[in-house]
Parts: sequence; structure tokens; C-alpha cells
Amino acid sequence: MNRELLLLVDALAREKNVPKEIVFSALEAALASATKKKYADNIDARVSIDRETGDYESFRRWTVVPDEEHEEPAHQIAITDAAERDPELKLGDVVEEPLEPVEFGRIGAQAAKQVILQKIRDAEREQILNDFLERQDNLLTGTVKRIERGNVIVESGRIEGMIPRDQLIPKENLRVGDRVRAYVTTIETQTRGPQLILSRVVPELLVRLFELEVIEIKAAARDPGIRAKIAVKSNDPRLDPQGTCIGMRGSRVTAVTNELAGERVDIVLYSDDPAKFVVNALSPAEISSILVDEEKHAMDVVVDEENLAMAIGRSGQNVRLASELTGWEINLMGVEESQQKQQAESEKIRALFMDRLDVDQEVADILIQEGFSTLEEIAYVPLNEMLEIEAFDEETVNELRSRARNALLTEAIVREEGVENVSEDLLSLDGMDSETAGLLAEKGITNRDALADLAVDELTELTGMTGERAQDLIMKARAHWFAAEAESAQAEKTQ
Repeated sequence: MNRELLLLVDALAREKNVPKEIVFSALEAALASATKKKYADNIDARVSIDRETGDYESFRRWTVVPDEEHEEPAHQIAITDAAERDPELKLGDVVEEPLEPVEFGRIGAQAAKQVILQKIRDAEREQILNDFLERQDNLLTGTVKRIERGNVIVESGRIEGMIPRDQLIPKENLRVGDRVRAYVTTIETQTRGPQLILSRVVPELLVRLFELEVIEIKAAARDPGIRAKIAVKSNDPRLDPQGTCIGMRGSRVTAVTNELAGERVDIVLYSDDPAKFVVNALSPAEISSILVDEEKHAMDVVVDEENLAMAIGRSGQNVRLASELTGWEINLMGVEESQQKQQAESEKIRALFMDRLDVDQEVADILIQEGFSTLEEIAYVPLNEMLEIEAFDEETVNELRSRARNALLTEAIVREEGVENVSEDLLSLDGMDSETAGLLAEKGITNRDALADLAVDELTELTGMTGERAQDLIMKARAHWFAAEAESAQAEKTQ
């Protein structure tokens, strides 16, 4: 019988194209299941098959648990009793003792067969899935096999994946038998084996669909089922990347649009120059001027009034997708609004210079016209650049630089003194530095709770930091609130 068992393993491994070890494991599970059924108690059994001879042994198992948790004696043993058997045993260890092996021929044949075949089917599915993943192909093309509670099950050969309801294009109506493409997002381990989780709404799907056609895709942004933008680039100067993606009479872009349930796709020419890239992304709207703020990673884009609605798009769609595509915060404004903003900023800078440098409006205006906007620029810009200002002689330039440095030094001292009043919980906050703490202290924000009370726009206005960093700091400042709420809720449950 032992030789027959080895022959069975060999035959199943060849037939199902799975490793012999998988078949041995399936047989051990079937024999363990049959062993359990010999006993009235729900024991924990293990069977070990010798891979060379086919002989097998059976064992009964108990897991070592604390005395107070010893509630299932059929497969648990209290730590006190375990210590009597072996003083070196500890919690979580497994105690085994031999059992009389069941006869292979007397196993409930049907039950054993089901266990073995299920194990092998799972192994087959995992092997096929691994082969697919090794190809590093994250685009799955298949047929809709069935629809379960709004989730679409897609079959591609012997691979099966699921598109969750929230990963389908809105208003898309897929039917059983439809051919469909989807992007592999994750792999979930389920009782029936690993399963691919697919999506038809992620930007990566759009990228892969165009890559099937041609060209390098640098970025993509989507409003699934409605509109999308992709940034394309060609390393061959003789090749027009936009025309290549569009295809003759729009054939290529139409193929992708049809695959995505009519989603309109804008082909944007990529540029290494961020400002030019943003201008391209906002097309077809014409841009009047653009101002880049590297520190805030934002751009003020000025558009003529007749182009403003087009640049914004329906419900802000065009500017939102352009922002996602480029990775820059885009502030759209009309010419009049831009002029008002520039005037307000100029007045703010003029007041700063007149106050901190102790100069009149004429000198402040000259500095603004020459492009100066901060005290740091006046204090540390190369001397020869300031000497090029025709309205100032060398003595005036040196005096302005000296006053700017003194003003900055005074600010630093005030800030340091302010930090002394800042609580330790704010200073020790992850992401906080002394400069930011000093700026907050100047505005009366001296502890973690005061920072947590701020809105993101309030913090950015107070400190000039980016919105992303402001949000991160505020959430970290609020973390202890959430922890306290969770503890309170847990306490109420235990009462």
C-alpha cells in the first residue's frame, strides 16, 4: 500500500502539473481529517508521510495555553500540566503524542478525494497566478464570467480576478460574456486561494492601454467614465507623441475611449519645464501669464476672462485633472483678479520694507520693482546685483543690506525667546522644528492643542508652509485626541 501511495502522488503531480510536495501535503491533510473522525472529541491531529518510503505516522496535538484560558481540552493543554510533562515547554508550544495510524484503504474515500483535489486545485491556481505575475503584466484581458452582488468576476484562461463594484467605471453596464480589460491592483488571499483584485478606474489602466498602442506615458489623471488626461513624451524628435497616440483619424484614442465606456481622453505633451507642462495640461484654454512658487509647489495661472470657464472646466474638472497630472497646485484667476492679488502683495511687501528697513515708500517701491520680496533677499543677495540698481549708490545699498540683516537678527532673537514659552508636547511633535515653533509662538500658538485647533489654511497663512505639511502637522497634533476617544469608547464597551 505504501508503494501505491507513492505511485498515486507521482501520478497526481504529473496530471495536475504541480509539485509532489503539494500532493503529499494534500494527502497528509486527508489522512489527518480521517484520523479526527475516529474520535468523538474534536481532536487536533497531524499526519506525516515519509517522502521516500510512503510510510506515515499519526500524532495527536495540544497547544499550550494559560491555565485560565484552558477551555478546550480536546486540543489545548494548560501550562501547569504541560510543565509536568516537560519543564521547557512554554505558551504557544505544541505537545504531540503518537496515535495509531488509520488504514489508508479505510479512509472515507469521498471525503479524502475532495480534500486532495481541493488542495491540488488551489495549488494549480496559485501556480498559474505565479506564472502570470512573473511576466510582470499588470493588465488582464478576459471575459466576464459572472456578476456577484455588483462585483464582476473576470476569467482569463485559467486565471480569475474580481473587479469590486467601486472599481467599475460609473454607469458602465458589463454583462456576462463581455470582453474586458482591467488593471491588477492587489492580490488577496482567500479560502479558495489567492485572487487578483482588478480595477477599471485607476489611472494606471489608461497608461497601460495607451502603451499597448505606442509612446512613453509620463503621467495620467482620470475622472472615470467622463474625462481623463495623459502626458506623453517621445525620445525621438522626429516622432509626434500626441499624433501617435491619437492615431490616424483618431483611431488609437478612439479604441481606448471605447474600452473605457466613452471616457474622453486629452493627450497632453509632457515637458520637463513645470510651467510649460502646466500650460499644456490646461489646453485648450490659452494662458496669459504664469507665476511659479517653488516653495509652496503652486502656480498662479492667469487666463483671459473669455478663457477662464474653459480652463476651469465643468465643475472644475479641467483644472483638477491638470493639477493631478502635473503634481502642482494650480490657482486659476482672471486678469483683473491677478492684478488685485499682485497689488495686495505689493502693498504687503511695501509695508514690510517701510517698517523693517525704516525707508520711505519711494525706496520700498524701487526694491519691489527690482524683484525683491523678502528681507532675506535684500540681506544676502550678491552685492554686485544690488549695485546694478541705478537708483541706489553703494552707500545706500550697504545701508539697506545692514538694516535687513539687523531686522532678521532681531526676528531670530524674538523667535528664540518665543520658543522658550512653547510647551514640550509641541516641540517634540514629529515634523516640528524650532523655526516653525517660533513662528507659531509669535501668533500665540504655544502648545499641541492650540495647533490641533487650527485649520489647514490658517496654519499655511501663519507660517507660509505648504498645505500638505500643514495637514500632516495638524493630524499629528490631533493624534492624542483620537487615542483618547478610542480608549473612552473601549472603556464604555467593557462596562
